[in-house]
Amino acid sequence: MSTRPGSQPPGEGPGPPGRSADLPPPAERGATVIPDRVVARIAARAARTAQSRRAAIPPDRSGPAAPSASAAVRTGSVRLHLAMDLPYPTDIPHVCERIQHDVAERVTQLTGLEVGEVTLTVRRLVTAADASRGRVR
Repeated sequence: MSTRPGSQPPGEGPGPPGRSADLPPPAERGATVIPDRVVARIAARAARTAQSRRAAIPPDRSGPAAPSASAAVRTGSVRLHLAMDLPYPTDIPHVCERIQHDVAERVTQLTGLEVGEVTLTVRRLVTAADASRGRVR
């Protein structure tokens, strides 16, 4: 490797010293903590996306109620509980399994936490007439 006179390889010579030499080992630096409520919001958003994709429910506000989620984070893993509406008729076991998988994958991708369990509760089954009827005043 050739360098120009007066130039030095990166990280050597004048200028700020390499930061990695000044930092303590990673185990001594601390940890990133993601609160349960933040993980729950991520899971609820992922559930809404999965619900519209897997159960053919449009993600707009006029349809069924948005999914809700709760999370319990413990030492690098999380347990999720989801509650949502599904369309009728549908293959409930298959759709629920796919939604659980999609949410677990997305939460892991965004948080780095291992998802140990995803429990899904179907609040109600929504027919096409229920979804188009809207709110009664």
